[in-house]
Amino acid sequence: MIRRQCLEPTGLTIPQAAQNLGITRQSLTELLNERKGLSPEMASRLAEVFGSTAETWLGMQMAYDQWQAHGVSSHETRNSSACDQALVL
Repeated sequence: MIRRQCLEPTGLTIPQAAQNLGITRQSLTELLNERKGLSPEMASRLAEVFGSTAETWLGMQMAYDQWQAHGVSSHETRNSSACDQALVL
């Protein structure tokens, strides 16, 4: 999302965007590659640099987290017994 909606339209490279955000290139890369979630501090930085609000950015992160959790739990539900499901919950 950040890559498509923020970096590509503005033509910013990852190092440029990281500098604008006041973070390391590695931190931005981890976020872009979904190895790190969005923290409230990062949401504030994104809002300041790219617009919107920190709450909007955090809402998108929460929606993504729920989507991920639902995908995993749906798969586990189809492939496990009722006892296994109770342990997951």
